[in-house]
Amino acid sequence: MVVAEKHVEVLPPRALALDIEQVSHQFSLHGAPLPVLDQVDLHVEAGEFVALLGPSGCGKSTLLRLVAGLDRPTQGRLLVDGREIGKPDPSRILVFQAPTLYPWRTVWQNVAVGLEARGLLPAENRRVDAALDLVGLRAFAKALPHQLSGGMSQRAALARALVNDPSLLLLDEPLGQLDSLTRITMQGELVRLWQRAGFTALMVTHDVEEALLMANRVIVFSPRPARTTASLTVDRPYPRHRDDPALQALRQEIFDLLGFAEA
Repeated sequence: MVVAEKHVEVLPPRALALDIEQVSHQFSLHGAPLPVLDQVDLHVEAGEFVALLGPSGCGKSTLLRLVAGLDRPTQGRLLVDGREIGKPDPSRILVFQAPTLYPWRTVWQNVAVGLEARGLLPAENRRVDAALDLVGLRAFAKALPHQLSGGMSQRAALARALVNDPSLLLLDEPLGQLDSLTRITMQGELVRLWQRAGFTALMVTHDVEEALLMANRVIVFSPRPARTTASLTVDRPYPRHRDDPALQALRQEIFDLLGFAEA
C-alpha cells in the first residue's frame, strides 16, 4: 500500500524588520517650517515589541504615520525587510488611541472593513471570526459599538487591525482613553496577542510603566524635534510585575533621561 505524503504548508515569516535611517520631518505652520523629527535612526528586529517614549508633541505619532506610509519623510528613508516604504500597505496597520468604530455597523461588520475594502471578504470571511476569537469578542459579533465598554471597543479596533494579518502593528497610545483597571487588563492582553500572532509591534505611549511592562525595548526621545536619546533593553520575562526591582530601576533611569530627577 502506498501512503500519500502529507503536505505541510510552509508559511512565510509574519514579522517584519524595520529600519529608520536618518529620518527628519517638518510641517509648515503659518508659512514657517516646524521641525518635528531630527535625523532619527532606529532598527527594529522582526518580532520585537518596541515602545517609544518622549515628551508630548515631540514627534512620536508623526514617526508612526511615516512608518505606516501615510506621510513621506522630508529627509531619510524607512524600510521594511529592506524595501523602502512609499505608501500604506495591509502588512503595516496603525491602531489609533480612539477606536473610531462605525456606529451603524455591528462589531463583525466593523472588523470586516479592511477585507471588504480590498474585495477579499466573500472568500475570507472566516478571518473575521478568527480575529474576534483572538480578542475574545465572538459573543459580541452582532453588537453595535454603543453597546460595548471602552475596553471592548479597543479590542474591536485591534481585531479590525489583526484581521488583515499585519506583519508590523503600529500602536498610537492604544490604551490612553481607558480607565486604569481596564488599561491594566488590556496591557496584558496586547502582550499575549503579540506573543500569539507573532507580529512586530511599535507602540507610542506616555506611560513609562506601561512601556516597561509590555516592550522588549524602550526608545526615549528628546523634546521636539525628536532625536533618539536612549535605547533601553527590558530583559525580563512575561508576565511582568510592577514591583520588579529591575523594572523599578529602569523606570527611574527613564525618568532621569526625561528630566525628572525623582519619580
